[in-house]
Amino acid sequence: MSPRSRLHERIPVLNAFIRQHGRAPTLDELRALFQVRSKNTASVMAGRFVEAGVLGRTATGRLVAPRQQASPRRLRLLGSVAAGFPSPAEEALLDTLSLDEYLVSNPESTFMLRVEGDSMIEAGILPGDTVLVERGRAPRNGDIVIACVDGEWTMKYFYKQGRDVRLEPANARYATIRPRQRLAVEGVVSGVVRKLG
Repeated sequence: MSPRSRLHERIPVLNAFIRQHGRAPTLDELRALFQVRSKNTASVMAGRFVEAGVLGRTATGRLVAPRQQASPRRLRLLGSVAAGFPSPAEEALLDTLSLDEYLVSNPESTFMLRVEGDSMIEAGILPGDTVLVERGRAPRNGDIVIACVDGEWTMKYFYKQGRDVRLEPANARYATIRPRQRLAVEGVVSGVVRKLG
């Protein structure tokens, strides 16, 4: 039986893999998943999945799961809680939301970085946190940016007045940075993730 003729049987198996792993399988994983020996057969099968819209390909040819197939789990939003004075609260299902959709507005140009150092602690960014960074967004005054300054990488507040650019820390122990020769802003920080405990 050809890879095309069994496609409708294989799609649910492939979708289960994508839900479990949050990504598309490699060719070797396709071979194992569908118990085929030949890498060529797995490659043909991958092409059929791409034609059917179940998988996609990057510009380099790597298999990827379409966003709707690899959608993250949605969590229940049950209400709000007072962070000041205690107040009565009742649990009621207000909505469901996906953390990916909530935190990431432009997934194609967003990447994550682990924070080292304490120069941004007064902005609520602590060592060990993970920041979400959006590429291709022009920084505005007051944005937190990831920048290469004279060959050194840093994360700081961005300020520009005329031709003067300065990068400000959020910790009084650190000095303002003014580029001497070169400044390249790689992206704007759009969110911070911290796992408690």
